[in-house]
Amino acid sequence: MSSRRKMPGETVTRRALIAATAVLGAGAPALAQQPPQASRVKGPLVWLDMDQQDLDDAYDQSVYAPNLDQILKRCARNSELVRERLGAPKRFAYGPTTIEALDVFTTRVPNAPVSIFVHGGAWRVGLAKNYAYAAEMFVDAGAHYVVPDFNNVLEAGGDLMVMAEQVRRAVAWVYRNAKSFGGDPERL
Repeated sequence: MSSRRKMPGETVTRRALIAATAVLGAGAPALAQQPPQASRVKGPLVWLDMDQQDLDDAYDQSVYAPNLDQILKRCARNSELVRERLGAPKRFAYGPTTIEALDVFTTRVPNAPVSIFVHGGAWRVGLAKNYAYAAEMFVDAGAHYVVPDFNNVLEAGGDLMVMAEQVRRAVAWVYRNAKSFGGDPERL
């Protein structure tokens, strides 16, 4: 990663922005990893300054975080450890299908704020149970921690709107039901 600062007037390409986001989202070990910069001939631009290969790479997190499998295993293990310390979360359904449920880690503080963590996974993978690792920090600070499950893009037949609707309903459920688990619906 270059330490050179962006000068006023310079533009940031979409690819650079996605790479930086992927690196930040993957954690410190990925900082040393960079997407392949071998010179290749770009194909026709499909979106902004990206050709089809750039777009495909943007949706393949392993391009930017070759240690992705290790990171996901660490998230899952750290989540197991948090559940051992805090206990199992309360599980609530927010919709009619099995996947439409969410995990709620509660704090003892009455009328506490609620943090809703919508996990990542490149729209293809990820379950709430593997994102419990941050719950302890919120609970100890006096906030409830909620992680919804939702379909992945493959299960939704490629329709991202299915996922967006599920996340919207999960957030609406938390707002309507926050008081039932000691949360303040006005502080989501």
